[in-house]
Amino acid sequence: MPLEEAELTERIIGAAIDVHREHGPGFLESIYENALVIALEQIGLKVSQQLEIPVYFQKHVVGTHRLDLFIEDRIVVELKTITEFRDIHFSIVRSYLKATGKKHGLLLNFAKPTLKMKRVISTTED
Repeated sequence: MPLEEAELTERIIGAAIDVHREHGPGFLESIYENALVIALEQIGLKVSQQLEIPVYFQKHVVGTHRLDLFIEDRIVVELKTITEFRDIHFSIVRSYLKATGKKHGLLLNFAKPTLKMKRVISTTED
């Protein structure tokens, strides 16, 4: 069974690999984020950067989340420059997915010699 959103996430990952190939590890997260926005727009994708989204409790706004990137109004992308992914990073992306009502996210870590990426898929249990 094919993975939902496989084509779009593969395009995003390909752009992230291009950014990582050019810059390698060692820069601030914001450098990779800005470069990835350019790379994604160059391949024709709609990108929202640092998008602020409301968080609700019983239909009342109780705060906001700020997404690193939101691609094609479908995929949440969280960028990191960290030693390793931890459970909290996956929890954060799941909370972003819940707040947006979307199902698919990507965690990208630019701090390693090779780009590390993980898909995060929201389930009804989240």
